[in-house]
Amino acid sequence: MTNLRAQIGYCERTEKRPYFYANAHEKDFVPLAAVEVAITDARGRKCSLDVEGFTLVEHASAVADLTDLDEVMRTHSGEIVELLTALTGCDHVAMTPMGILRFSEKAGTNADHDNSHPARFIHVDMAKEPAAAARAQAAPEGREVIRSAQYNVWRVLSDPPQDVPLGLCDFTSLQDGDLLPCRAIFDPLDGSPEWGFPNYLLAHNPAHRWFYYSNMHRGEALVFKTSESDPDCAQLMPHGAFDNPLAPPDAAPRISLEMRGTAYWYA
Repeated sequence: MTNLRAQIGYCERTEKRPYFYANAHEKDFVPLAAVEVAITDARGRKCSLDVEGFTLVEHASAVADLTDLDEVMRTHSGEIVELLTALTGCDHVAMTPMGILRFSEKAGTNADHDNSHPARFIHVDMAKEPAAAARAQAAPEGREVIRSAQYNVWRVLSDPPQDVPLGLCDFTSLQDGDLLPCRAIFDPLDGSPEWGFPNYLLAHNPAHRWFYYSNMHRGEALVFKTSESDPDCAQLMPHGAFDNPLAPPDAAPRISLEMRGTAYWYA
């Protein structure tokens, strides 16, 4: 295990509701209040999607180049359906088939890709109410759904060690009032209209427990919860990028791929 200390991008409490853009971060209003915290290497720990909100699994893809988003949509999306079905025991998975690539800033390629910056502020992927609406909208017709949950499947495509890993906040360490309402705004590079939805940032609380997985590689995937209908399970998992103080200066820039899926359980 490789534990460390690093700055985590908490947000200040403010009367004005924060907002952030997928691409034009110079337009963000995110009053950061970074705090150095202990971040535990979760390798070797039993972490659960329904308790802490995340887990690491071995998972190989048949796609040789996972930066090829067309091939990701054609092939890898189906692989993620199989992974989430086996991992959760659900009856159906509705995928968002397009993958999201992200690049460490030192790669120098963010301007060439849509929504490709590593998030330097701790956030969740969608606030509770719009997430519940999205789950309902994608639900299979003609079936009685007794539970639904959204997941993010995150993997690295670059060699370890990661210069900018993903920090994970254990759901069981969250307290009421820690999540700060904000708005996520998508400003596509192709010039199509902006759109957005409610989201959350995270205020500092010394009770938070932080984790990451050291030296991730292409043959594994980090799966974490982004929303949940069962109140007895982890509801979401705050996460965000941080600079790895243990990575050498010549570490390869992190490249990662995210896939999103919604799982449904039938009566």
